Amino acid sequence: MQGFVNRDALATTISSRKATFFSRSRAALWTKGETSKNFIDVHDIFVDCDRDSIIYLGKPDGPTCHTGSETCYFTSISDLLEEQEVEENNLALTTLYSLESTISQRESELAGQHGKPSWTKRLLLDENLLCSKIREEADELCRTLEEKEDNSRTASEMADVIYHAMVLLRRKGVKIENVLEVLRKRFSQSGIEEKQSRVTTQN
Repeated sequence: MQGFVNRDALATTISSRKATFFSRSRAALWTKGETSKNFIDVHDIFVDCDRDSIIYLGKPDGPTCHTGSETCYFTSISDLLEEQEVEENNLALTTLYSLESTISQRESELAGQHGKPSWTKRLLLDENLLCSKIREEADELCRTLEEKEDNSRTASEMADVIYHAMVLLRRKGVKIENVLEVLRKRFSQSGIEEKQSRVTTQN
């Protein structure tokens, strides 16, 4: 575990042989185990070369961490990064599924439409408008690369492409999961295998 100490905390540890620290929030000394009874019996103390860090070497009477773990250092950085990546991936999927649901809802509202339709509904009603917008947005996305525009502009144009493409998927009755499944299969194959599978399917 890790804690903060001042001179008095160190002196108390030396005299009591119980790991004692200084609580900055309460401005008071506290001994590990005074509530849980899981004391740490200190048998030696070391300082680092700069004498600004101290290690208590001791034997704990029970779990050191308040979670019940033997140590407070049970989380691997690599595991943490993997979890963060999973969370980010889940957020991306949730956004796509949410967009798909919204577009589907707009389509279901077309039958009872009164007044001026929303942009999504207009796209759903006019396939020529929809296709022209997809081509327009795809061109604008490419121009962000060709004209060396900033990354925020690229992200914005890509968002437009995804949105309009997903409206087209709704018109065709294709789920975003169908698209993701195709991508998963392609990433699990080599380029040659993927092309061969497409040729076989077409034949």
